[in-house]
Amino acid sequence: MALILECRGMHPQHGDNCWFAPNATIVGDVLMGNDCSVWFSAVVRGDVNSIRMGNSVNIQDGAVIHCTYEKTKVNLGNNVSIGHNALVHGCTVEDNVLIGMGSIVMDDCYIESNCIIAAGAVLLEGTRVESWSIYAGVPAKKVKTLSPELFAGEVQRIANNYMTYASWFKEEK
Repeated sequence: MALILECRGMHPQHGDNCWFAPNATIVGDVLMGNDCSVWFSAVVRGDVNSIRMGNSVNIQDGAVIHCTYEKTKVNLGNNVSIGHNALVHGCTVEDNVLIGMGSIVMDDCYIESNCIIAAGAVLLEGTRVESWSIYAGVPAKKVKTLSPELFAGEVQRIANNYMTYASWFKEEK
């Protein structure tokens, strides 16, 4: 069973049809929508500030979602995929975004809808990612415009796949 802890009087809350890996950690002021999943060894730490997630958000293995005390919060829109071992800290991510494996999104970043942050990218503090963009590199910069085909083939496909993967574990109960 996932480690779900109250902190400073705040207890994580979630909508319907969510799944949490047995070793996922979810702490404090966390509010998730429906159809979300938090995978193996992922940490969602709302101890120092709030974390809000829309519907169909997947936090993949080893990812960390955190904030800065009394300064930054995390807001994730609908249909957001946070890749394996990514670090998402004190930022806003709109709908339909893929944050690639091992990437880092720092405080006060703002990622508009329909984007890909490439694996290993580092978004420096305060970076704004424009809609329909792919950002890559260290520090991350726009490398191309996201085509509708790549959007469907990556952003939509991965979000849908993680809803399917979570259902496999729900069926085993």
